[in-house]
Amino acid sequence: SELLEQAELVAMGDVTVFINGETGTGKEVLARAIHDASRRRQHPFIGVNCGAIPEQLLESELFGHEKGAFTGANNRHDGLFLAADGGTLFLDEIGDMPLGLQVKLLRVLQDFEVRPVGAVKSVPVNVRIISATHNDLEALVEKGEFREDLYYRLNVVPLKMPRLAERAEDIPLLLEHFLALHAQRAGTPKKRFAPDAITYLSASEWPGNIRQLANAVELCATLYTGDIIPLAMAQRALRQRPAQMKTLKDAKADFERNYLVSVLRISGGNVANAARIAGRNRTEFYKLLNQYDLDAASYRDGGDEQ
Repeated sequence: SELLEQAELVAMGDVTVFINGETGTGKEVLARAIHDASRRRQHPFIGVNCGAIPEQLLESELFGHEKGAFTGANNRHDGLFLAADGGTLFLDEIGDMPLGLQVKLLRVLQDFEVRPVGAVKSVPVNVRIISATHNDLEALVEKGEFREDLYYRLNVVPLKMPRLAERAEDIPLLLEHFLALHAQRAGTPKKRFAPDAITYLSASEWPGNIRQLANAVELCATLYTGDIIPLAMAQRALRQRPAQMKTLKDAKADFERNYLVSVLRISGGNVANAARIAGRNRTEFYKLLNQYDLDAASYRDGGDEQ
C-alpha cells in the first residue's frame, strides 16, 4: 500500500515522523515497523502514552530525575529519553500532553539534550522521535491547546493511518495474524475462518478499527470449539458491543496500571518510595501491584514491563 511504501522510505533516515489516525487503527504497530526497518533497530523502541500519565509524573518519566528531586525520589531515574538512546521514542497521544511539558519537549527536540528534574546540567541524547495522536492537532493549535512551534517540529513527515474499513484488502491477513496469536497464547492448533466468514468480516464497518477486529477474532477463537469458524460465529462476534469505546471500569483500570508502571520506573522498583509517591501505604500498594500483576523487582535493574 502507499502508506507502507511511505513508511519504508521514512525508515531509512532519521527524520521525525507524525502519525495521525483514529483510535485502534494501529499507530503504534506502524511506529514499531518503522523502527524495525531503520538503522536503529538494534537499539530500544520505547513507547509512552502521554495522555495516560499525570503531568507531574510524565516529566520525570520522560526526562528522568535526580535523587531528592521530589518526595519519594530516593534514587536517580534516567527517564525514557535516555532509556531509548540510540533507538526510537514513540510519543503516543501527543495531543494530550500538557502545555507546560510541551515547552520542555520542544527544547529537547531543538537541542537533543535532556535535563532531568532537579538536575543542573543537561545530558545529550540520540533518539528518533515518532509521535501519534487521534486528535486534530491543527485544531488544537488554533485553540491554543497545542504549541504551533512544537507541532511543526513533530510534523516533519506526516503519515495518515486510514480506518480499517478503508483498507478491507488487509483484513484477511489481519485475521490470519490474530488467529495465530490466539493459538500461540492458548497453546492450541491454529483455527481458520470459513470463506464466507472472511467475506463478511472484510465487508464490515469496524468502527473500533484493528482493536475491534482483534477482539472479535479472540471471541470467535475462544468460543468456537471447531477448527473452521463459521459465518454465524463471526456475525455473533460483531453483534457484541463495539470495541470503539472502553467501559469506564476498563478505562480506569488502564489509567491505574499505567500510573503504577510510571511510579515503579521512577522509584527504580523501590516499593516504599513508590508507595510514598502514590500516597498509599506499602500494604495497599502491594495489593495494587498484585491486582495488576506487576513485579516491582523487574524495575530495579533497568527492567521494564509494558
